[in-house]
This record gives sequence, structure tokens and C-alpha cells, in this order.
Amino acid sequence: MKYNIFSTTTLKNGLLCFLILTILSCNKSGNAVLPVKDTTVVTPPKPVEFPKTSYNPSALDTTKLFNNVPVVNALARQDLLEVSGVAASRINPGILYIHQDSGDPNQVYLTDGSGANNGTLTLTSVGNRDWEDIAVGPGPVAGVNYIYVGDIGDNDSKYSSVFVYRFPEPDLTGKTLPYISDITTVDKIELKYPDGPGNAETLMIDPLTKDIYIASKQSNLSKIYVARYPQSTTSVTVMTPVVQLYFNKATGGDISPDGTEILLRSNELIWYWKLPAGTSISAGLLTQPEVAPYANNEPQGEGVGFAADGSGYYTDTEIKGYPGKVSTMSFYKRK
Repeated sequence: MKYNIFSTTTLKNGLLCFLILTILSCNKSGNAVLPVKDTTVVTPPKPVEFPKTSYNPSALDTTKLFNNVPVVNALARQDLLEVSGVAASRINPGILYIHQDSGDPNQVYLTDGSGANNGTLTLTSVGNRDWEDIAVGPGPVAGVNYIYVGDIGDNDSKYSSVFVYRFPEPDLTGKTLPYISDITTVDKIELKYPDGPGNAETLMIDPLTKDIYIASKQSNLSKIYVARYPQSTTSVTVMTPVVQLYFNKATGGDISPDGTEILLRSNELIWYWKLPAGTSISAGLLTQPEVAPYANNEPQGEGVGFAADGSGYYTDTEIKGYPGKVSTMSFYKRK
């Protein structure tokens, strides 16, 4: 009887070796299996576009509605070296709210046109990263006026978002001045620019719509953004572009209590808009402004705000770094 020298096991092992050699040979240079090509198309984000104005910013008319020479009073608190904004109370006649910027206490100070020390509000639940402006206007509860603090400064354009803090105005009726109070409940509105981080020092509240406006501080231009009401207090809101103005280094702004006037200032000048009836703030900012009086009497002018009764507007100044200068409140009376 003859026997086959190739057992079943030998044949299986031979086939396995053949397969391994075949696979290895296919991976040698020149015979490699080509990888599947990634055909995914990455679409770059669209650039953020801002409507631009067409008027000549160096050829604006000057408004005749306000006195050219302001009434100026020194602040009683000369320890406030970095005053950065001013806003008029809607419920406490004559009271003005001011604050300081980066590195200073998380406090809002109460004063008036005479510069008196009328009190301090401490926002215990938030800090002062760089508070740059303040405003007063309506908010989520009907009939209640709110103070809005803009933690919007970012000199190095490094923060992914900015914050606006909102809390009800205190009623000072029957209270002894100076009024001292801790504000423990503060709405925290987190906002993000659609075109990346940037520096801003201007916060404005539309009294008719409750929209929040922020104007950037840049050389020779200012981008204005809006966060429409209602603003979330639980998630980040991406703001919407409104207009790009050829305005150099905006340091403050305000909207009048009736929503028909706008102020935007720098350390050098103030622009003023008087809006036709029915014109929105966003549409009004696209129209040509006038130049409002500014006496150039402030070493580093920061704030501007309408009087609550419409009788004029206030400006204030930072004095840190200007030895011998006095922190003041200036008032430009309406004629």
C-alpha cells in the first residue's frame, strides 16, 4: 500500500503561508494598496459683513441743541481715579451711576450733577474684569428699571466672550444718603462677537425694545453690534452686526430715555443722532450724525449719558496717570 506524504495538516499550513506571502508582497513599494481619498469639502466660514455709512465723517454739521460750555463740578470722591461710565437713574431724580474699570472694585457709585457722594452698590456675585460702561433701561420685568454694567473691555482682544450684568435699580425713596447696599442677585448675560474677540467701551440699551448695543473701540472705526431682547442668562448669545462707523476709539455712548437720540463719544469729540419718528436704533445709526459740544476739558474722557429728564447730557473722565488732574462731572445743558 502507498501513502501520500502530504498530510491534510501540511496542505493547510502551505496554503496559509502562501496567503501571508501574497499579502506581504502586495504591501511592498510599487504594489501598495492606495488608501481611500478623503473627498470631504471644508467650507471656510463666511466673513462677517457690516453695513457701512457713506457720509464724510470729517464734514459733519454741529448741532445747535446744547450749550457749548458745560457746567463742571469736581466729584466728592477723588479716590475714584478710573471713572469709566455714567448713566442717569430713571426712578431716583438727579441720581447718576458711575463705576471704575479693570482691576477696581465690583462697585457702582451713586453721585449727581454736583459730584456728591450719594452711595455705593457692591455686586457681590460678579467681579470687575474690565467694566467699561453703564446704562439704565427696562428689562425682563415690566415696569422695572434696571442698571446694566458692561464688562466688555478687552485691550488684548483675548476673551472669547464678554458680559453684561443687569439688576433692578434701588429705590432711594426715604433712604438716607449716602446709600450703601450689597446687590446679591445679578443677571449675567454672556455675549460673543460674530467676528472674534475685540475691545469695547460702549454699552447702550434701547428703551423701546430692550436690545443691548455694544460699540467697539478701534483706531479710526467702530463696529456696532446688537443682542436682541430677550437675552439669555443661561447660554452664550452671538451678537449681530449693525454698522461700521468711521469713528476713532469710542469710549462711551448712550440712548436717550425716549429712544429718539443717540450719543457716541471718544476722548476727542461726541457724535449726536436725532432720529426721525419711528426710526429704530439700528436704522438710525446708519444715518448721518451731527457733532455735539465737547469742551475738551477731560484728560481721558470715558463716559457720556443723557439726563433722565432730557435736559442735556453728562460726561466724566478717568484721571489715573494724570497727576494734578481732578475727577469731574460735566453737564451740557439743552438750550
